[in-house]
Amino acid sequence: MPPRPCLPRLALLLTTASLLACSTTASPPPAAPPPPLPEAAPAPAAFAAATRAEADARAQAKSSSQRMAAVGAAYLMAPAPPLPPPVAADREKYQAPEQNPVRQVSEQPVSTFSIDVDTGSYSNTRRILGEGRLPPADAVRVEEFINYFDYGDAPPRTPETPFAVYTEVAPTPWNANTKLLRIGLKGYQPAGPLPASNLVFLVDVSGSMNEPSKLPLVRSSLKLLARQLTARDRISLVTYASGTEVVLEPTPGDQTAAIEQAIDRLQAGGGTAGAAGITLAYQQAEKAYIKGGNNRVLLATDGDFNLGVTRFESLIDLIKEKRKTGIALTTLGYGGGNYNDHLMEQAADAGDGNHAYIDSLQEAQKVLVAQRAATLLTIARDVKVQVEFNPAQVSEYRLIGYENRALRREDFSNDAVDAGDIGAGHSVTALYEIALVGEGGERNEPLRYGSAPSPTLTAKNAELAFVRLRYKRPDQDQSRLIEQPVRRPDAHQRFAEASASLRLAAAVAAFGQRLRDGRYLEGYDYPQIAALARGASAADAGNNLGDFLQLLGLAQGLSARPPAGAAVNGE
Repeated sequence: MPPRPCLPRLALLLTTASLLACSTTASPPPAAPPPPLPEAAPAPAAFAAATRAEADARAQAKSSSQRMAAVGAAYLMAPAPPLPPPVAADREKYQAPEQNPVRQVSEQPVSTFSIDVDTGSYSNTRRILGEGRLPPADAVRVEEFINYFDYGDAPPRTPETPFAVYTEVAPTPWNANTKLLRIGLKGYQPAGPLPASNLVFLVDVSGSMNEPSKLPLVRSSLKLLARQLTARDRISLVTYASGTEVVLEPTPGDQTAAIEQAIDRLQAGGGTAGAAGITLAYQQAEKAYIKGGNNRVLLATDGDFNLGVTRFESLIDLIKEKRKTGIALTTLGYGGGNYNDHLMEQAADAGDGNHAYIDSLQEAQKVLVAQRAATLLTIARDVKVQVEFNPAQVSEYRLIGYENRALRREDFSNDAVDAGDIGAGHSVTALYEIALVGEGGERNEPLRYGSAPSPTLTAKNAELAFVRLRYKRPDQDQSRLIEQPVRRPDAHQRFAEASASLRLAAAVAAFGQRLRDGRYLEGYDYPQIAALARGASAADAGNNLGDFLQLLGLAQGLSARPPAGAAVNGE
């Protein structure tokens, strides 16, 4: 038998091939005992077989490794599963005053407040309802709901007294034991062209304004106003973001093309240096000041100031200082998510101007075109209302809304105390819910040691209340006084006898109260409010009733809570 020098190497190769082949399987079977070495196989054939087995094992291992590498690469290269969209943080800011309480006439017979012609709360609430959610209670200022409407009251015929005063008393629709007292003011509407205007458009072009409901709507809104102006008027355009810029120097109002080109160049980006923008805008207004004209800054922003002076009180102090120049400030709010309603409303108050929220081009048309005189032309400054209730006739009262317009009693006669202004043709309405003596409408428990007055119908005791108003003419610093009694014999005995103006105002006031919490509505809910409003359509001089009824329907559909005082499950 010939020698077999290759057999040890052959055994080693076969063992290696077996191990390599096993390494390519996920779960290798138990190793079998090596086969017996062939006795008679010629050495060259055995060596060739072993070599082929080694090559096959290496190829198989390489193929398996390539497959695993391909799978790993495919996994790493595949797009990650989509993450849920981030929830936008709601950073909107609203003031949170407590609702006016029910007051006893025996303890506090006098109610004093500043008038308010702002309407921003109503249109901002419309935006929120349109987004499919109920507004925060603090976003609802009931007086701004009421004053969004024109109730068809006749204005005065001459400018000697800049507004007409109306009073009316009727039963309360949501409480048969109380009465509603309406005090209405209607501003004088001048005939012919308005006085020349010096307007500065102060536009926020920071990054937060880069949304369709913000800067693009601002551009369209300002174009609407610019097209109403004439050669006598002057327009400037100032922007602010991380810095400030004068985009358009004072320009005659009839140069519409140049004005619109400047507006079209506005682009959003950067921070929000609002205080620096306000300062620069007033400087431009002073440069083009028109004596005897309407000098005003119109601030268009979401109110999100985050650079420079950002402290609320400091911004308000800055605006109060600037109003001494005789230049008013109107604020136009835009957008949501970060909307600073608190700053916008208070800035307009401090700047002797008015506040509107622009949620659509239709609202811009209403505020800046249809109501341009009311928005831009002031006919009475520092208008204050004081109502003294007769304790012989009225036991309790509650002012609906005007929580952040309350004044101290002594402020009424102090001409140094600032109050709201009225524009040409403006409508202002205030509603009191009052409980008459002996009619069971009181909400407070009677005092143990108090004595109930007995009503006697003398000439003075026939009065339910005495209304006083103070105002200043735009060019004067001394106030004038208007006084008017409210007589019980003039009160309506049935709510159906009330004017359409009072009935519509009551419906709007009920809607605002219901959106807050409805604590005083005695279960009066959306269907009753809608029926009341439909029956008062004759007073809808501004054609807002259809929109109002739609908002009622939206609020009812979104509301999951019953009104305060309503029965639950038939109880």
